[in-house]
Amino acid sequence: MNDPQTPPPGWEELLTPAGEEYLARAAEAVAAGASLEAAGSALRARGVEPGTVSAVLTQIGLREKARAKFGDRADRMLFTQAGLEQATRAPVASLHARRFVAAGCRAVADLGCGIGAESLALQAAGLGIRPVERDPFTAAIAGRNLGVRVAVADAERLGPGDADGAFLDPARRTAGHRDTRRLTSPSDYSPSLDFAFGLANRLPTGVKLGPGFERELIPDDAEAQWISVDGQVVETGIWFGAVARPGVRRAALVLRGEDAHELTAAADAPDAATRGLGDYLYEPDGAVIRARLIGRLADELGAGMAAEGIAYLTADAYVPTPFASAFRILEHVPAGEKPLRRALAERGIGRLEIKKRGVGVDPAALRTRLRLKGPNGGTLILTRTADGGHVAVLAERLTAD
Repeated sequence: MNDPQTPPPGWEELLTPAGEEYLARAAEAVAAGASLEAAGSALRARGVEPGTVSAVLTQIGLREKARAKFGDRADRMLFTQAGLEQATRAPVASLHARRFVAAGCRAVADLGCGIGAESLALQAAGLGIRPVERDPFTAAIAGRNLGVRVAVADAERLGPGDADGAFLDPARRTAGHRDTRRLTSPSDYSPSLDFAFGLANRLPTGVKLGPGFERELIPDDAEAQWISVDGQVVETGIWFGAVARPGVRRAALVLRGEDAHELTAAADAPDAATRGLGDYLYEPDGAVIRARLIGRLADELGAGMAAEGIAYLTADAYVPTPFASAFRILEHVPAGEKPLRRALAERGIGRLEIKKRGVGVDPAALRTRLRLKGPNGGTLILTRTADGGHVAVLAERLTAD
């Protein structure tokens, strides 16, 4: 289990009135066009300790990165590097909170709350929160962000208390506030998976895990939901009891901008049958792939698998879908590099997106060797076919209406 770590010099000053003033002044200067170096020089000229200056400037950088997850609210929050890396995006945390509201929960224990991202969403949904964090400095950061006291304790020892729901985002990085590394073994998570999954026997429970979490460890009685945000798979959510949906064991939630779309099923969907390459090719969203709902999507599209075990679907007609990137196949091109180079040169293709599945090609290296030149653009797709062969096609990326 991760042990509490001492924060870098100067960071604890950020939690004092003086530190808040330094941060506010430096942030205001940077917003007005000053460089970080100039903002730091101004603080040093006032006699601010070097460690505190470093903490202030690092915090400004973290807030800039955090806007992708928290929007403008990031400018009113404090972060650690490790805490920001694991923090849930605000729109996703809001969806988590809605599950507890729908389940009739009144207060939720956020066990291992990190910098407080989930508890912020729970608060916004009108729920009481019971945040717990083992690391004292991270707990202090969370308390500052939430405006409430955060219990500094081992979540497994303290437990959910009087809460009627529980959420856990087990630490999946080594201890510390910066320069941490990702843990590869679920047995090293903190709180442990045994504890997290065991809570489900007592009260509605949600557990946030990484998108590559081992499927074999997902309990049979849980709903597993993979979430992608603007094409990036960001988490696997495991839900138990009243926060799990009846009849749903597998779900792929695709968030693009303000829009949300979801595929659900009672179990993994069997893959569709393979077929010859049609006029259109679909690349399922990563959440659909990880949820093993490619066959479910194929049914909606009237498509088949381009090849066994390859996550490409193909069809003769185009059906717009939020669950896959779609491509219109323009023509087959030679697969060998020299004839391929000639074919692309003849078409004046100087901008080339290269996609591949099931073939041992490095797209970046191939693009360099093709020596592209010309005003036109296109997409090159390299993959296997249903008969076990290989194919190279030029395609046009389509945008769903």
